[in-house]
Amino acid sequence: MEALTLLQTSDPIVRWIGSWTQEPNTLSIILRIAISVVLTSIIGCERSSKRHSAGLRTFVLISFFSTVCMMLDIYLMRAQGGSLPLLSAAAIVSAAMVSGNSVLFSSRSQIKGLTTSAALWACTCLGFTIGAGLYTVTLVVFVFLLCILSAFPSIEVYLKNRSNHFEIHLELINSEYLRDFVTVSRRLGLRIDDIESNQAYLGSGLSVYTITITICSPELKKYKTHREIIEALKSLDYIYHLEEMV
Repeated sequence: MEALTLLQTSDPIVRWIGSWTQEPNTLSIILRIAISVVLTSIIGCERSSKRHSAGLRTFVLISFFSTVCMMLDIYLMRAQGGSLPLLSAAAIVSAAMVSGNSVLFSSRSQIKGLTTSAALWACTCLGFTIGAGLYTVTLVVFVFLLCILSAFPSIEVYLKNRSNHFEIHLELINSEYLRDFVTVSRRLGLRIDDIESNQAYLGSGLSVYTITITICSPELKKYKTHREIIEALKSLDYIYHLEEMV
C-alpha cells in the first residue's frame, strides 16, 4: 500500500492536475472511469474497424470493470489496514473468460481472435492502472498498446510474406487433381510439408485441403512473395479457390 502511495504522489500528471485526483472523492472516481472509457474506446474502435471478434463495447466493459474493481480494492485495503486485494483477481478471471470466448475457429480451421484476446488482457491491466490512479503509467501503456495494435500488423505481414514457410487453403474441383497440384508445386520449387483434408466441406462437391508449403527454390526465395506464388498457382484450371492462411 505504501509503494502504491509513493507511485501516486510521484506521478507527473498528478502533480500537474492536482492532488485531488488521488483522493477518494466523487470527482476522482468520475475522472478515472472517464479516462478508462475514453482510452479503451479508442482501442475498441481500432479492433472493430478491422472486424475482429471483440468490439468496442467489450473493450470498454472490460476496462471499466477492472477500473472499478481496482478502486474498490484500494478502498478495502485502506479500510482494513492494508490487506490483500480481493476484487482484482475476480476481474482478471472475468477477463480471461471473455478472452477465451473471443478465440474463434473459422470454417477453414483457422484460429481467429488471438490478438484480440491478448488486447483484452492488456485492457484489463490498463483498467487496473487507471483505477490505481497511476495516470502517467496509464498513458504510456495506452500509447504503446495502440501502436502495437495499429502499426505492428504491417510489419508482421511483411515478415510473413518474406518467410519460406506458409499455409494455403486449397479448393479443388475434384480430389483426383491433388496429385497434379503437388507435381506442379514441386516443379515450381515448392515442397509440400503437410496436407490435411478439411472435413467441414464434406458434401459440398469440392475437395478442400489445408497445405503447408516450404519454398525451396533460391530464385523464389529471393524474388517472389507469397502472393505472387499463389497467383501463379491460381492459374491452374482445376483450382476452384486458393488463398494463404494467416
